[in-house]
Amino acid sequence: MSASAYRGAAPARLGVLGGGQLGRMIGQAAQSLGIECLYLDPAEEACAAAVGRRLRADFDDAKVLAALADACPVVTLEFENVPTATVAEIGKRTTVWPAATSLEVAQDRLVEKERFQALGIPVAPFEAVDSVEALHGAIDRIGLPCVLKTRRLGYDGKGQVVLRDAGAVASAWDAIGGRPAIVESLVDLAREVSAIGVRSADGETRFYPLSENVHRDGVLHTARPMPDDPLFGTATGHAKRLMDALGHVGVLAFEFFVDGDGTLLANEIAPRVHNSGHWSIEGAHCSQFENHVRAVTGLPLGETAARGCSAMINLLGDVPPREHFLAIPGAHLHHYGKSARPGRKVGHVTVCADDAATLARREAAVLEVIAAAVSADA
Repeated sequence: MSASAYRGAAPARLGVLGGGQLGRMIGQAAQSLGIECLYLDPAEEACAAAVGRRLRADFDDAKVLAALADACPVVTLEFENVPTATVAEIGKRTTVWPAATSLEVAQDRLVEKERFQALGIPVAPFEAVDSVEALHGAIDRIGLPCVLKTRRLGYDGKGQVVLRDAGAVASAWDAIGGRPAIVESLVDLAREVSAIGVRSADGETRFYPLSENVHRDGVLHTARPMPDDPLFGTATGHAKRLMDALGHVGVLAFEFFVDGDGTLLANEIAPRVHNSGHWSIEGAHCSQFENHVRAVTGLPLGETAARGCSAMINLLGDVPPREHFLAIPGAHLHHYGKSARPGRKVGHVTVCADDAATLARREAAVLEVIAAAVSADA
């Protein structure tokens, strides 16, 4: 069956490719709508198994893919690196959203940048490179500083090296494993924002307020919705153009750099629910997770406006004692049920308030709890 709009009543079961924290939060949203999730994930540990039944198998297991497709009128995904062959195989038997067209763009940085350019979406200067010699030539044209990025499988700062010295080219190439890559000019960064939108199979599209994102060591640290951001119209216009071109169904996050002149430059997309939209669980009228479920199952889309002020703070490595967060007014802890490991995303805290000043005080209190826990473990 080709990917197409689901027709009829919303299904009682939704298949999900991937069983991490994003799948877990999709499942929690689906439960509130009376929809059961059935997960496929090869990992020994899958935190989404706490909210739904799981099939443990590789993504190329034809027998299990057939069982998932036959059990689920609709299948979705929680991360973009699901093999496109898996999506195609499942799509022969049931509906899959988002379709392989979205994955094909998101999985390859070169394809992604070229699609942005074709749609008139501004990007930093870039070139494809497949050897040290090609990298030297690209640097001659693009200039230093620049960023070397693997074309595939890079996330949270992995597979990337900043180059400031031409003498470091060989070591940078070795650092990414000598894999096909792109090199792009390093942006004079003022801030980073993401536009998170949701699109139905009928083409209706809604957007959350832009999220202003702060990263540390390549990993998202905080995300704050900015309802009055002056770049909202431009950013969501770019995102809508791409979503329409891909025929995307579900949530899609479009990350942008904002340079020193206030110009938006496209960074990358994630054709799924996104870390920078976690604030929407408490901070929006309808969360990105619920809206994703609504979109892929053919239900009406929910309201994306913010409710008051909010901010999301990631928890890495381990979750500090719950009571320390819960004693802070407006703080909402989300524990993913993962084992502790340095640098691992194990949870997040959303802080809500009626005004910006109160939010700032509450957010500072949350950060103090995190800092105290880090000091205690040092």
